[in-house]
Amino acid sequence: MELTPREITAELDKHIVGQHNAKRSVAVAVRNRWRRQRVEEPMRKEISPKNIMMIGPTGVGKTEIARRLATLTGAPFIKVEATKYTEVGYYGRDVESMIRELVENALGIIRSSERERVRQEAVQRAEDRLVDMLLSPSKEVDLRDNETSTDDYDAVSGDRTVAFLKHQRNREKIREMLREGLMDGRTVTFTTATKAVPMVMTNLPGMDSMEKDLQETLEMIAPVSKTKRMMTVKEARDYIIEQECDMLINKEKTQAAAIELAENLGIIFIDEIDKIVASEKQHGADVSRQGVQRDLLPIVEGTTVQTKYGYVKTDHVLFIAAGAFHRSKPSELMPELQGRFPIRVELTGLNKEDFVRILTEPDGSLTKQYQALMQTEDVELVFEDDGIDMLAEYAFKVNQQTQNIGARRLYTIMEHLLEELSFNAPDNPKSKVVIDAEYVRSRIEDVSKDEDLSKFIL
Repeated sequence: MELTPREITAELDKHIVGQHNAKRSVAVAVRNRWRRQRVEEPMRKEISPKNIMMIGPTGVGKTEIARRLATLTGAPFIKVEATKYTEVGYYGRDVESMIRELVENALGIIRSSERERVRQEAVQRAEDRLVDMLLSPSKEVDLRDNETSTDDYDAVSGDRTVAFLKHQRNREKIREMLREGLMDGRTVTFTTATKAVPMVMTNLPGMDSMEKDLQETLEMIAPVSKTKRMMTVKEARDYIIEQECDMLINKEKTQAAAIELAENLGIIFIDEIDKIVASEKQHGADVSRQGVQRDLLPIVEGTTVQTKYGYVKTDHVLFIAAGAFHRSKPSELMPELQGRFPIRVELTGLNKEDFVRILTEPDGSLTKQYQALMQTEDVELVFEDDGIDMLAEYAFKVNQQTQNIGARRLYTIMEHLLEELSFNAPDNPKSKVVIDAEYVRSRIEDVSKDEDLSKFIL
């Protein structure tokens, strides 16, 4: 990941409108991970990540920034909801499980790169196996062996060397036909090994790691069931290549590399962190909220977590937290936890102009998505500027009148606007539909006026 902060921000701008301060903070934090890897070892240990807390109403881009960042960095990245964790002793997941998920993500990245590294050799070995299936290998001809057998001799020449060379020529012909795709329709039979392992569901509080350990133990002792499968050569090639890749990858080295990658470049996005702020009257679910903060604190500060692949240190994992903080304030979090998120970024609410940009600027904007969907039915969908302006106005107005759900309002309004068109599109091919202000007004006006009806598009 060698993108500069300016390049990271530019990439995020392609998908997310506004929120420049949040994009800058995230871009700098990610670039600092790259910089730390190039610092000399004694100083590298001292440089800790500057965790970020994004504060803003729902639907303004907090989660989307994190999601897009994951695709850009190529680093181990997971998004978790703070609300799914509970204090140890209560029913639910313990906070250490997020580190185990991060390592699993890192392992997937390492395995993917290792597969690419060994793929060429795996393809060669897969070809050899397919050739053996399509043309049975000849009996081994040992030219150093003085003993002779009539079975090994060529019927015409009487020379077993000629028989061996003829067999090799046949193999090469089959291999050539295989590479050209001429054998793709042929059927081959081979044996596959599978293990039938029951799922373990203990449903005990804080025992999710024990469930995984028990599951792995059962997998190790489960009997192997061998079955014969018939596939076309085309299907079997991909299946065998995957098998060969798995056999060529060093499992222990891959796991060690995954732990190192997670420790040094891992990013964890904790969403809905405002939901673990305990209210003044602690009762019911509130009892565990303060406990979740206490459990989360050592993870963010830096601790060692045991996973099935080894111990993982969290000292240099980057944490990005986000929350709307409608009913609470960041200052109501534990002071120690607040201190572990030194960078605070406030995301602003969306106005009408932002909605217009969201509908037009991003590469995957809603208008472009619906145009692509209708194109599959041979229906041309055209959005006029006044139509987009009217959509943005209704989205902003409904957000103001009812619950403000940010850009998510556009999803429900667009679906309501185009519901009839989507239903009738297969019956009207080669048609053109223009979405202008009048079209939008005729379908949205009644719903946006009546707050009781507007729940339909919430």
